[in-house]
Amino acid sequence: MRFLVDECTGPAVAHWLRAQKHEVFSVYEEARGMEDDEVITKAFAENWILITNDKDFGEKIYRERRPHKGVVLLRLEDERAVNKIAILQRLLEGYAERLTDQFVVVTERQVRFARM
Repeated sequence: MRFLVDECTGPAVAHWLRAQKHEVFSVYEEARGMEDDEVITKAFAENWILITNDKDFGEKIYRERRPHKGVVLLRLEDERAVNKIAILQRLLEGYAERLTDQFVVVTERQVRFARM
């Protein structure tokens, strides 16, 4: 799969996804300081599923009606990289085939596919 990992999500997540044989663009590593509008535009134009901790992307998708190829919003109590990776591993094991074109909110306890 193709993932664009937002700067706030961090390089450890990007490294882990690459180790799992996914194609990854890491904002932290490759375009630090990129604005949210640029991130969502790039993700859509280049067919990336965005992984972020930034709830502003919910506003961009729902209020501004920005097009996307999939957004995974991590709403975690424990923001450490090891926890993000564990949560993403569970998400990919159970829902990988459903992520494209979906807005998914993931917590430590649940996965919610938001209605569009």
